[in-house]
Amino acid sequence: MSPLPAPGAPLPHYVSTAPFDPQATENLTAAQSRIHLASQKQLMWWKFKQHRLALISGIFLAAVYLMILIVEFLAPYGLHTRNVDFIHAPPQRVHFFDKGSFVGPFVYGRSMTLDIDTLHRVYTDRPNDVQPIRFFCRGDAYKFWGLVTSNYHLVCPAVGGQMFLLGTDRLGRDVLSRILYGARISLTIGLIGISISFVLGIIIGGLAGYRGGVFDLIVQRLIEVLQSLPSLPLWMALAAIMPVTWSPIVIYFGITVILGIIDWTGLARAVRSKLLALREEDYVQAAQLMGASTPRIIGRHLVPGFMSHLIASATISIPGMILGETALSFLGLGLRPPITSWGILLTEAKSVSVIAFYPWLLYPIIPVVLVILAFNFLGDGLRDAADPYK
Repeated sequence: MSPLPAPGAPLPHYVSTAPFDPQATENLTAAQSRIHLASQKQLMWWKFKQHRLALISGIFLAAVYLMILIVEFLAPYGLHTRNVDFIHAPPQRVHFFDKGSFVGPFVYGRSMTLDIDTLHRVYTDRPNDVQPIRFFCRGDAYKFWGLVTSNYHLVCPAVGGQMFLLGTDRLGRDVLSRILYGARISLTIGLIGISISFVLGIIIGGLAGYRGGVFDLIVQRLIEVLQSLPSLPLWMALAAIMPVTWSPIVIYFGITVILGIIDWTGLARAVRSKLLALREEDYVQAAQLMGASTPRIIGRHLVPGFMSHLIASATISIPGMILGETALSFLGLGLRPPITSWGILLTEAKSVSVIAFYPWLLYPIIPVVLVILAFNFLGDGLRDAADPYK
């Protein structure tokens, strides 16, 4: 037994030379250690992967947006290619076997007769006319993004044959090709519109939530007035202001600006509510004492703290903009030919008689529904992943 130190003498001090082990006081399993040492982004990614529907929706949307980059290559026909001998032709079925033997993907040739009683074209398959579908082939000429001339396609009809997998319209244009081309306009208009809405919502909502006072009061009254107006009549009124003499590309950007200006109110309120709660935090006061400007405090310290919530809100807002463009174009107040969007394609199916005789003209509504559902599922997954500790 070691003797006690003399009164007033300093106590002995011992320092361990063993390497520091942060888990020495906690007996964590390998799985617990993996979560304990994971970063915030890793936790969000793991939480997002658990939402299978959101993950599938994200992959689907990524594939769709990558598709619009090479839509000229994917479409079997050109955007304005007319097949005057096959007006309002119904969709053709793809076959693999002919008379019991494997041939590969092909369609049967068709013959057209005119029904004298109804004056409608009747198309019948010719079983002896097998038309193999070609892949990575030469077809209609196009300009890739309006710059490079080419005629190379992923899939083409047989030489001298036809392939209308989703039928044709009143001018004999392939519906499938026009849906693919229309995706470029309908999908990008949502991204451009949400970018405008995102900027306006963060700036106006951020200043209202951080500054408060009279500015906050004015912004709140403005938001209440805009949100009290019916969306569709307001869209129609603003779209009708644009002169008909404007070029289609100017009208396209005009519609995106209109959709972005109208949709910023919900995002601005979300930003304002978050900043009201965060502006009293210690790190904000420390930034103020160090002389940081208001834009720097909002942009560098406050907004990144809830950026995940903003991204989730944006993914939910994009479907509304796609629907807005579709509705305006369907009513004839949005985009106009020769620009092609899903809304413009649906104008072909305005009449009940057209729908009764040519139901395939409603096929452009299928990608609209799929994309909107995918965005909603993706938004739900991102919203859950924004708080991975729940």
